[in-house]
Amino acid sequence: MALKDIFETTARFFEKESIDYAVIGAFALYGFGYVRATRDIDFVARIASQKKIRRYLETLGFETTHCSTAFSNHVHPIGAMRVDILYVQGVTADEIFAHVQKRVLFRGRAYPVVAPEHLVAMKLFAASQSPERKLRDLADIRALLENATVDRDMVKTLFTRYGLEKYYDDTAR
Repeated sequence: MALKDIFETTARFFEKESIDYAVIGAFALYGFGYVRATRDIDFVARIASQKKIRRYLETLGFETTHCSTAFSNHVHPIGAMRVDILYVQGVTADEIFAHVQKRVLFRGRAYPVVAPEHLVAMKLFAASQSPERKLRDLADIRALLENATVDRDMVKTLFTRYGLEKYYDDTAR
């Protein structure tokens, strides 16, 4: 199965099971007009759905390589395809899912994608936790700021929140 097929199959499962989800990562960037190569699919979902999601991905042949209250990572042995899920709850989940935007990703179908400000927050959090990701995540944020309507005051606040304010001017130019 191709990456897009796994994406569509998983999204249909979420919808059939009434699981709140949204696209994050490179596919979300694509929804805002920025294309970059990726070998994984990233979603955000409520923590209450974690067991159901994990069981489903395992029925597709994915091996769960990590599972915590915040993340789960799933790798398929054929083609090394990967599905990563970020789990949220409470006010954070309510805020994210209240502001998802439907975006056409492929085959003319729209999917729920996190708001650009939430995508920036996720990327800044990741960059602050994993310095090896910093350059790629800052480049993604720059492209998002160039391609989407984004609340720049909020973005500046997010850079400060994650201790990356020294990168704001170069990224947001």
